[in-house]
Amino acid sequence: QVQLVESGGGLVQPGGSLRLSCTAPGSIFRIYAMAWYRQAPGKQRELVASISSASNTNYADSVKGRFTISRDFAKNTVYLQMNSLKPEDTAVYYCNARREQFEYWGQGTQVAVSS
Repeated sequence: QVQLVESGGGLVQPGGSLRLSCTAPGSIFRIYAMAWYRQAPGKQRELVASISSASNTNYADSVKGRFTISRDFAKNTVYLQMNSLKPEDTAVYYCNARREQFEYWGQGTQVAVSS
């Protein structure tokens, strides 16, 4: 069973920042595209940002200019730096690894943006 281990969630005030981390097994991390999804209460899970094995990135329109996804091959870790957080960013954030028909998910980490 492949485990993706997430960390970094929490409660932050509007305008604040958080950095999420997700560590994967090296055999997965080197060749899989990595992504962050989020799911707010009562809503469908949505793609936030993705990064290919070649480090090409893609962002949802709602987070462009505020969030940055990156990956560190030495640490087998993908990051999501979240700046200028808004209450509507409140959700459970999930790490995802995907390659062809193979896909794995983390357990999720809660992000709450509130004053």
